[in-house]
Amino acid sequence: MQLDDQLLAGHIPAQDRRVRLLLDSGRLQEAEAAFDELVAVGSDLVDSQWCRSAVLVHRASLAWRLGRLSLALELVSEGWTEMDVQSPSGASAAYTVSMLGYLLEAVGRRGSARTLFALSIEVARNSEDSDALAYCLGSAGIARGFHADDSGDRADFIAARDLCAEAESVARAGRIQRSSKAGKASALAGLGEQEDAEAAAREALSQASRAQDYFTAALANRVLSGLRREQHRLEEARAHAHNALDGAQMVNATSLTMRFSWYLATICAELGDPAAEAAALRVSVQAGQTSVKLLSESLGQALEQRRVAIQARRMALEAQEAALRDPLTGLINRLGLERLAPPMLDRCATNGRAPWLVLLDVDWFKDVNDIAGHPVGDVVLQEVANLLLRECRSGDLICRWAGDEFVILLVDESEDSRGAGPTVAERIRAAVDSHDWRLVLGGVTTPPTVSIGITRGQSDLQQLFANADIALYQAKRAGRNRVASIPNSGAPN
Repeated sequence: MQLDDQLLAGHIPAQDRRVRLLLDSGRLQEAEAAFDELVAVGSDLVDSQWCRSAVLVHRASLAWRLGRLSLALELVSEGWTEMDVQSPSGASAAYTVSMLGYLLEAVGRRGSARTLFALSIEVARNSEDSDALAYCLGSAGIARGFHADDSGDRADFIAARDLCAEAESVARAGRIQRSSKAGKASALAGLGEQEDAEAAAREALSQASRAQDYFTAALANRVLSGLRREQHRLEEARAHAHNALDGAQMVNATSLTMRFSWYLATICAELGDPAAEAAALRVSVQAGQTSVKLLSESLGQALEQRRVAIQARRMALEAQEAALRDPLTGLINRLGLERLAPPMLDRCATNGRAPWLVLLDVDWFKDVNDIAGHPVGDVVLQEVANLLLRECRSGDLICRWAGDEFVILLVDESEDSRGAGPTVAERIRAAVDSHDWRLVLGGVTTPPTVSIGITRGQSDLQQLFANADIALYQAKRAGRNRVASIPNSGAPN
């Protein structure tokens, strides 16, 4: 799905939009040179006025289309990492999530892509930005149409038709409206509504030809080729299929090139033209070898792994004492807690205050690892760590103790903190329970919750931990996703 420059203007810098326009107009050498200039400047210099995650994911889509596969992986991972720990909101976030869906769709991760497309539509609707909504609907509709072509499922064709029709009605005149019209034509053809499909495809092709919109022209030509094939007008079907393939190659759309060249080969076979069939098949094989076939089985997991690595590396660089930090979450580790807690406890005792110790455990975490995979489990732990940082106070000591266990030492010395433990613990529990986990899990498994045990007292760290552990066990036995407290006889009144 291509973006109009006027729609991107509020979300992507002019230099980035120029590369996309060059690609969309088939000026590949100029696009390569302009993209090299962007890469030379680097992502760290993205101006603060732009949504950084949107810029990075947009650059990843450019790198993908230019065949820079490793760079595309790096950029999309960094862009994904930049997404706010809170639920995505606003038009820039909608574009970003939709582009992530496009990249996952391009490498065959259709289930995850469909989840992200749905989320992007939800975010766009909430943003009340009609341009963003039109783009997200159109992207999802065209992708769903390709699913329908492969599966022949009538429900997929209906969903594709409805998504593209709404996108067409919402979009202003331009590229999004044209491509949505072409996507709708494809779905109508799949539903057997040939007259309506013909009219929509011809109108989209006419508009695309005037605007030199090769992507939309390719989609429309593919629809017309299918209609002619159904009518047994194979020479015309082949001509339209050739035009569809030429358009896909013109804008360097590898997945479309594979799809359309294979389709052209089947028509050539029906015409009894083995030479043309072989030529079309060579194009399909070449496209597969350069990108999609190479990465379709591995990029999904590598994407999550690279995201984790970038996040851990960034946090490690910011840590003043790397030996006391957990490399995955950036929180202090067990050694850090054991070194930093005693002097803090001593200060509290001197001031007549009793700190709270909060011990939490991620519920059913083994299921996340077993069903979604360990790389996704690592991302879940990162998200929990980020929520802890958000919900706790600046003076609190937050630790990843081991595995999916976290410890927080609440040592607010500036005020009476007798009620701090239950308040903070419940806030953490609610934050994890209400967090939007779809970007991480994609609906693969049940969203995680946490069970929390708390205690308060002036005793040493070992005794506080032992009491909090008993409370945590009580929370688990009581049904999980709850807070339990156990008193400490050493706590002052």
